[in-house]
Amino acid sequence: MDATIYHNPRCATSRKTLERLESAGADVTVVEYLTDGWTREQLTKLFADAGVTASQAVRERETLYSELGLADASDDAILDAMVEHPVLVHRPFVVTDKGTRLARPAEGVDEIL
Repeated sequence: MDATIYHNPRCATSRKTLERLESAGADVTVVEYLTDGWTREQLTKLFADAGVTASQAVRERETLYSELGLADASDDAILDAMVEHPVLVHRPFVVTDKGTRLARPAEGVDEIL
């Protein structure tokens, strides 16, 4: 099985999810989104496929969230902020042939393995 993980190596949940994918024998493509960044189109598709909105996928505990006033922002404004500041996106997102999930907690990835 092929899998793509949008990964932050400093995040414990992201590391655990990557370990689960590797333990399951998946051929994993690791995308370090903090380095690679996002496009609006990528995020829109990723969120739609995972069944979440930008408001559900934003990291509310990130300092930038409050600095940018995103609590009252529209999903469009949140998407714009996520493209400009990739750290605002929750992690990890995982894509396999069986679907897309925001793997929080890491066990959530099991649904698409």
